[in-house]
Amino acid sequence: MADEHDFSSGTSGASETYPMQCSALRKGGHVVIKGRPCKIVEMSTSKTGKHGHAKVHMVALDIFTGKKLEDICPSTHNQSVPNVSRKEYEVIDIDEEGFFNLIDNDTGECREDLKIGDHCQVQERDEVIKMKDKAEKEGNVLMALVLKAMKEECVKELNSKKPTN
Repeated sequence: MADEHDFSSGTSGASETYPMQCSALRKGGHVVIKGRPCKIVEMSTSKTGKHGHAKVHMVALDIFTGKKLEDICPSTHNQSVPNVSRKEYEVIDIDEEGFFNLIDNDTGECREDLKIGDHCQVQERDEVIKMKDKAEKEGNVLMALVLKAMKEECVKELNSKKPTN
């Protein structure tokens, strides 16, 4: 009898990463180092040595923790590049436990699964409340920039903006 396959838990086909030749990576771009999605802040390439390959030295910051990571790879080899998405949500509220109440102004969908943490520019719930109150007094709304990569998400920045209505 043929092997049976279970396709019920399939994904959309979108990969968390894609390969890119090391020599094609650029400062300001993204790369996976030690399994973490990072933004490249420094790059240098050594000359071809007697073993044949120029080496690329990368210094990058983890996009979620800000931790500095380094890697060296031959310029002709592939590195994994994370698929990083950025999405803005309007901040409706923040609960006592520090979870944001966000709304997607394009779709009207709400979410309450992101929390203030080490990755956000704002560290305190009271700070978010003050920013939201200030934005409202100025006739603006508080927007949260959410970064997503490799099954991780976080509110990275908060900014006051004029409403789009």
